[in-house]
Amino acid sequence: MLFGRGKKNPVKIADKGIVEWKYTTCGYCSTGCSIEVGLNADGKPVSSRGVGGADVNRGKLCVKGIFEHEIFTADGRGDKPLLRNHIHEGYEQVEWDHALDKMADEILRIQKTYGRDSFAIVSTGQLLTEEFYTLGKLARGCIGTNNYDGNTTLCMASAVSGYKRSFGSDGPPGNYEDFEHTDCLIAWGSNLPEQHPIIYWRMKEAQEKRNFPLIVVDPRVTMLAQNADMHLAITPGTDVVLQNAIMHVILDEGLEDRDYIAANCSDFEQLEKEVQKYDPVTASKICGIDEDTIRNVARLYANADAAMSIWTMGINQSTHGSDGVVGINNLNLITGNIGKAGGTSLSITGQCNAMGTREWSSCSGLPGYRVLEKPEEREEIAKFWGIDAEFFPKQRGLTETDIFPAIETGQIKGLWLVATNPMTSMANTARIRKTLEKLDFLVVQDSYADVETTQYAHLYLPAATWAEKEGVFTNTERRVNIVRKVTDAPGESQADLWIFNELAKRFENGKKIKFPEAPSDVFDEMRELSRGRLVDISGMSHDKIETQRGIQWPYTSDEADKGIEPPSGGKRLYTEAGTFRYADGKAKLIPLPFIDNNEVPDDDYPLWLNTGRLVEHFHTRTKTGKVGNNNKYSPIPFMEINPDAAEELGIVHGEYVRCISRRGDAVVMAMSTQRVPKNMIFIPFHFHDCVNRLTLGLLDPHSRQPAFKQSAVRVERIEDQQAAAQMSMEMRDF
Repeated sequence: MLFGRGKKNPVKIADKGIVEWKYTTCGYCSTGCSIEVGLNADGKPVSSRGVGGADVNRGKLCVKGIFEHEIFTADGRGDKPLLRNHIHEGYEQVEWDHALDKMADEILRIQKTYGRDSFAIVSTGQLLTEEFYTLGKLARGCIGTNNYDGNTTLCMASAVSGYKRSFGSDGPPGNYEDFEHTDCLIAWGSNLPEQHPIIYWRMKEAQEKRNFPLIVVDPRVTMLAQNADMHLAITPGTDVVLQNAIMHVILDEGLEDRDYIAANCSDFEQLEKEVQKYDPVTASKICGIDEDTIRNVARLYANADAAMSIWTMGINQSTHGSDGVVGINNLNLITGNIGKAGGTSLSITGQCNAMGTREWSSCSGLPGYRVLEKPEEREEIAKFWGIDAEFFPKQRGLTETDIFPAIETGQIKGLWLVATNPMTSMANTARIRKTLEKLDFLVVQDSYADVETTQYAHLYLPAATWAEKEGVFTNTERRVNIVRKVTDAPGESQADLWIFNELAKRFENGKKIKFPEAPSDVFDEMRELSRGRLVDISGMSHDKIETQRGIQWPYTSDEADKGIEPPSGGKRLYTEAGTFRYADGKAKLIPLPFIDNNEVPDDDYPLWLNTGRLVEHFHTRTKTGKVGNNNKYSPIPFMEINPDAAEELGIVHGEYVRCISRRGDAVVMAMSTQRVPKNMIFIPFHFHDCVNRLTLGLLDPHSRQPAFKQSAVRVERIEDQQAAAQMSMEMRDF
């Protein structure tokens, strides 16, 4: 018999004895995939699968979602509150009442001694929206600190700021269906195949049908860039220059949509005057894209019947992040590509419920996109909650990235971290470590007791994760989807909603404000507060959301009462003239002068450091680092380096090297690849005590988001490879 012929042996899928499938929503990225978790006869979660009838993912899951059920039994979970008096002592187990009494006492002591804002809270993008709303009620209405933010500042603050500056409100105006209608797509600093694989599949399927040009702007040859029609390998941190140059060509050649601009935009003359300074020849010398390419891209985009831009951290995580978002908005506004099918500025959000925290957590203001600066909105929420409006501050306090320096200067003495891990996620790890050591009292509330930041905590609160509780998420395209409880949390872990409610009872205003116990009752409060606002969810309910496999906002009670079902493809914002959220109903065209304030390579540190995500891992690997089928693909820190650069440095593929910046050093394995240019290295950001030992994290002046992607380093070969391997393994381990 010839090799390869004969009887076939089909692949057999192991029978896991599943007796029930439970509907829920994936808890990793912002795509918002509908997922079912299979339970065996013992009620144990043993499998995950995509939901075919859900519009978002249509039955598909990425490698993280496929194995998501394994996080329920992963190592390192906390199952009892832990308390200690000093960070150099050992923890002791305590009961919940004792833990929460101690926490409330410490908050009140710190506030009485140093002022109400001396205690800070940093939340996450991982909670359920009902929990975000309740935490906001607790933080704003009971604890009363104005230094309250979310770790979404590290990933989405520039998108939020850019939307607000351009349109008058946060809220992505488009949806995934726009891929199916667009005639030209620019991806700015976005690597969909690894960051958001299911959105990539949606985009790729649409591109195969419509054959629209895909233009990728990214200094690295990402997986998306490898599949692009045009790859613009831009100089890091110069997106605003390229955007201005593209608009220069559009206006110079009369390709703009004058009718749309007149009906929908203000301040056109100021924008026109600024972009005149960015002719393609001048711009090319700054951004690294040749003048002919700039002209070609401008003509392709402006002449398309519908054109759209997407972006992720390549734009957001920059000293010009907010300006980069505004630049994308400017480009789409002058070409009439906002509010129509296939024409949009669509930020691809990072965490599963970063949109939920933006909408309802009160981090940047008050629920439902209300702001502290408006007296009538403070009065409205105070009346609804039953407290005095004077309890609220009159303006937003510090963001997460300003909270940590305020700890250094002694302004903040206590900190509560909810499902966030700054020891891995914040820039300049050594500085963060010293900062946390200065706190009088640090609370870490997390599903995992071994998260790195607990090393510096005085109190650890074990929280339920993902589908161990119930509520909703909002995805990238404003689609609200339901997370149903699949299994119980381990030991004495509690849902974050329960923790917030119990802590509220220990504050004076907690006796005045109603804190519902049932997530559906919390959602009913949110529905009432949403009526008539941009983020109107008044027509939704938990059951209707599950039946529809997710509903995009706005969906009003009037629509629901009339029997109008939500469209399966989704809604768009700003589809009619004069509906932007500024008082005149128009969007603002904002001129963007380029200020070159990045850290750039020099003789001592000759390489750009770029950072990003891997498809198999999520954020700080708190979850995926414990799932074997995810972790096996990249269990240790590594860097991509160009073969020519590696040869000059005497580095062999697979060797360990030391990367050094002005902040610190990290040991990683060198991977020789043409995906990065000769003057750049790339390191995934997932590993503790690795890439953020190197990053500078200069802040965007508008969003206060760190510039993780613009740092300078040098690379040195290590002689003792065995010792380096051991050091790398220690960085990997929790």
